[in-house]
Amino acid sequence: MTNPGTPSLLGILFDGKSSYLRGAADAPPKIRAALQCDASNHWTELGVNLGLPDAYEDAGDLACNDQDAFGAIESRVRQLIEAGKRPVVLGGDHSITYPIVKAFAQRYREITIFHFDAHPDLYDEFEGDRLSHACPFARIMESGLARRLVQVGIRTINQHQREQAARFGVEVVGMSSLPAYAKLQANGPVYISFDVDVLDPAFAPGVSHREPGGMSVRAAIAHLHAIEGPIVGADLVEYNPVQDVAGLTATVAAKILKEILGKMIFRP
Repeated sequence: MTNPGTPSLLGILFDGKSSYLRGAADAPPKIRAALQCDASNHWTELGVNLGLPDAYEDAGDLACNDQDAFGAIESRVRQLIEAGKRPVVLGGDHSITYPIVKAFAQRYREITIFHFDAHPDLYDEFEGDRLSHACPFARIMESGLARRLVQVGIRTINQHQREQAARFGVEVVGMSSLPAYAKLQANGPVYISFDVDVLDPAFAPGVSHREPGGMSVRAAIAHLHAIEGPIVGADLVEYNPVQDVAGLTATVAAKILKEILGKMIFRP
């Protein structure tokens, strides 16, 4: 990829497929505000200055209703890709990853997904909904939208989802198997899907489904930095401001976003 394109932030104001608590639709503006907060600066740990005017672009927010959300999301992401951008999507609940990856699959047929999460999100259906935020990777893999799916930080997986992982050839890396830097290598295009609840709730309490025993912020950043392969896009999902404590999770989400952007831009 000689011209990978400028990263472009896109907020998706949608949490209509959340199964427990809503509130993630309000996350994108809060993550942006934390990213721009004067408490820190624009430099990433890899030495990239995100404060430069051409470092990345902001495509604004997309508000979706529950009826036509997925079509609208796929269309908007496809527009950015066709314009030569690399979308970095701020959610929103994790259901949005399915239409996002559908848009990417029209350009990139051999994509590898590195998925950071406490949950594998591989249910065939959840509470009668095949498009639930508990199901996006089942839809992605059964549709052949990704060549490879590597899930990092998993720590709550039931028998059904184990069977689904085996069915689709998913590489599930549980917390007890970390670090797993060698797993994060790809020969072709890479997509990152980062669910904030992969982090231990001590670091990120502002999520709907708190699952103790998760990654530290430092461990998550180390794994993001270990990714090898051209990153064509990413999402950062499931931050729920309703559950946050003193804006802590917004700050953490902004830090993760900063390091994802830095990794996308970094040229060693």
